[in-house]
Amino acid sequence: MGHLQQRNLITATERLRDQVAHALRAALISGELRPGQVYSAPVLAEDFGISATPVREAMLDLAREGLVEPVRNKGFRVTEVNERDLDQYTEIRTLIEVPTTGHVTRTAAREDLEALRPVAEEIVRAAREHDLIGYLEADRQFHLTLLAFSGNERLVETVGDLRKRSRLYGLTALDRRGELIPSAEEHLELLDLMLAGDAEGAEKCMARHLGHVRSLWAKGSERES
Repeated sequence: MGHLQQRNLITATERLRDQVAHALRAALISGELRPGQVYSAPVLAEDFGISATPVREAMLDLAREGLVEPVRNKGFRVTEVNERDLDQYTEIRTLIEVPTTGHVTRTAAREDLEALRPVAEEIVRAAREHDLIGYLEADRQFHLTLLAFSGNERLVETVGDLRKRSRLYGLTALDRRGELIPSAEEHLELLDLMLAGDAEGAEKCMARHLGHVRSLWAKGSERES
């Protein structure tokens, strides 16, 4: 497995646990670790060339994120998400994020919204440069920071949890076809609408964006199957 064999990622300057977790997330996103499959910490540790303890700790971190689940005496199973789950996650996110976007457009300080521009630009850069981890991290930061402007911490936690459980399927295939770029650019469109004070337009853009993300899941899943 490509990501798991990048042993040079494990450095003395960062905690092994965090480094391993980062590498495992990359393997999950790329599809090297497959949904439904069980992986043991000792076997993965051999790929990294390290002891099993930091790998087991990293897998527990991923379990808390809903990406894997422990299997007694065997290891960890990569969480499977079906089409019904994805539809329901998207519906909940739409119910939360669309009206919140309108509310934030009406109430947030302009300088706070402007601070999101470098993040939106980073999403586009990552999509163009095929940096999938960077893409997902910048996308997460953009959406959760925007929601945080509402002042509702529980709302941010809820959407953050939904995002963890509904990671993009077939992301690598979509990246190869350049289909992540239009979705990435929608963040800049949304931000411009919010800065213009167009709450209704921002809500429509967010609804379209979330629908676009859901269609990417479906297309990616079809092409990876």
